[in-house]
Amino acid sequence: MTEFSDRVERISISGIREVFEAASEDDINLGLGQPDFPTPDHAREAAVEAIRAGEADAYTENRGILALREAIAEKHERDQGIDVHPDDVIATAGGSEALHIALEAHVDAGDEVIIPDPGFVSYDALTKLTGATPVPVPVRDDLTIDPAAIEDAITEDTKAFIVNSPGNPTGAVSPGEDVKEFARIAKEHDVLCISDEVYEYTVFEGQHHSPMEFENGGNVVLVNSASKLFSMTGWRVGWVTATSERVDRMLRVHQYAQACTSAPAQFAAEAALTGDMTIPADMTESFERRRDLLLSGLEAAGIDCPKPKGAFYAMPEVPEGFVEECLDRGVVVVPGEAFGEQGKGRVRISYATDEDELRKAIEIMQEAYEAVSE
Repeated sequence: MTEFSDRVERISISGIREVFEAASEDDINLGLGQPDFPTPDHAREAAVEAIRAGEADAYTENRGILALREAIAEKHERDQGIDVHPDDVIATAGGSEALHIALEAHVDAGDEVIIPDPGFVSYDALTKLTGATPVPVPVRDDLTIDPAAIEDAITEDTKAFIVNSPGNPTGAVSPGEDVKEFARIAKEHDVLCISDEVYEYTVFEGQHHSPMEFENGGNVVLVNSASKLFSMTGWRVGWVTATSERVDRMLRVHQYAQACTSAPAQFAAEAALTGDMTIPADMTESFERRRDLLLSGLEAAGIDCPKPKGAFYAMPEVPEGFVEECLDRGVVVVPGEAFGEQGKGRVRISYATDEDELRKAIEIMQEAYEAVSE
């Protein structure tokens, strides 16, 4: 039997999926980061209409259909005041592929990529798949990413750093002054800033900012997705945008790995981006109610948790054995170490679930905490 590549041997199955697949059907799942809202009807109908009209039978352009890329460009002009040309957008198979092609196009074996710790599981794994070395940098006590810590970690081998706001697994939202610092660091040190903004619309306190608002020299790659913005996780539509030179290199990776994103899904995403924008606002309002419900329950149990200001995750400090006790009682949470060394002693809780189920889960988590604290 032939051997496997060193790159694939450096990674393992996501800790999120391990916990999820160990759970039973009847468990309350607070482990998976997936909105519990339906995809907007007008987005679904756009896909159906495209299929019926025969417009979704063939390959699209590698970059994606023009109408979708125009909608993405208009979205960034409207939301961030960023001037994006539709030709500088690539529609990808979710934010996951966008991250993948961004790293593959810019990072070589032997390079270093600075990532937040705790941070989204893909940052570490995708960096290793390029042959590069991930350099985890601890977040602050409030779980926000510290620009000074990123700058201190830069070496002559640093090729890129990844930032994520609102954050997964932390729920932290980077303040504007920090985002401006990310842009400055990218420019002054001539390293690439990859900004993962897939939870952009889910902000409860403060305001979302993109490093691209502050760095016009071309050292920022912006990653986003319809998955969390419009509850379209299964449709697998994301995008990446940057300077034309960077997009050209990322397109080379995309066209061989993917050719193009699913055509029906592209029509759905274009409709979502140009349709009723009260839908993501209503989702955010609901997530904020659930966040407050969760925080009240954690506080009542004596569990310390930094207040999440966005996304739909909380990352409280818990005693050893808490995850197992929750699983035994039918509630799925993800151990913090799945997201990095600094996640030890914490769990990630996704509160993107029905409020009644969340209340039941809170009661069970309170019981689990009491059991392991005795």
